[in-house]
Amino acid sequence: MAGEAGAGPGDVGEEGTTGYAFWPLFALVVRTPRLEIRLPREDEFGSLLAVIAAGIHDPATTPFTVPFTDRSSPERERESAQWWWRQRSEWTAEKWNFTGAVFVDGQVVGVQDINAERFASVRSVHTGSWLGLASQGRGIGKEMRQAILHLAFAGLGAQEAHSGAFFDNAPSLATSRSVGYEPNGEMRAPRRDGVARMLNLRMDRATWEARRRTDIEIVGLEGCLEMFIAGAGPGPAPAPAPAPGAAPVTP
Repeated sequence: MAGEAGAGPGDVGEEGTTGYAFWPLFALVVRTPRLEIRLPREDEFGSLLAVIAAGIHDPATTPFTVPFTDRSSPERERESAQWWWRQRSEWTAEKWNFTGAVFVDGQVVGVQDINAERFASVRSVHTGSWLGLASQGRGIGKEMRQAILHLAFAGLGAQEAHSGAFFDNAPSLATSRSVGYEPNGEMRAPRRDGVARMLNLRMDRATWEARRRTDIEIVGLEGCLEMFIAGAGPGPAPAPAPAPGAAPVTP
C-alpha cells in the first residue's frame, strides 16, 4: 500500500507554524487501491531525481517539448527542482499547476500533474505525466491518469480535460485512449532542435462519468479548495454548470 501522506521532516499539523495551515496543498492526497498522488516534500526530491536519472523514456527520442532529460547532471537536477519550486511559488487560484508525485508501495515512481487557468469560470484542466521506465508496462500510467481525472471531475467539478502527445509517442497515446480521451486536432510543437506533430486530446465530463471509478479517494481537498477555485470557501467543490441543453450533473 502506498505510504502515508504528510509524513516528512518539518511537517507540523494544522495547529503548527510550519505545516499544513499555511500550505494546505500538502494535505491533499488522491489515492487508489494501487497508488497515491500528492505533492512531494523537498526531502523527496532526491527520489524523484533518481527516477529521472534511471530513465523515463528512450534517449533516442523525447516525449517532451522541453527536453529536460537531455541535460547533464547536475544541471538536470537543478532545473527539475527549480520547476517544482516554481509551480508552488507562482501558484494562484487563477493559474495553478499541481505537480503530484506518484507513489507505489511508498516508493516514488513518477509525476502526474494537472494545471489550469481561470478554472473557476472555464472549468477546464490539462494533464501531463511521466513514469520511470522500471514502472512502465504495468498499468500504473493508466491508473495515475484515472486518479488525477477523478480529482478534476469529482473533486473540482471540471467540465473537460485536455492532454497531448507527439504523434510517435505510442504508449502515451494508448494510455489516453484507454481512459477515454478523444482526438482534438493537432499542432506543431518544439522538440529538441526541431518541431514535430503534437496530437491534442480531450475528454468531456459525460465521457468521464460513463467511465468513472468508485474506488478512488480524495483526502484533504476541502482545506485547499479556494487555492484551486477563485472565490470558493471551505467545503465541497460546487457542482459544475451543465452544458447548454444538458441535464444538471453533480461531481
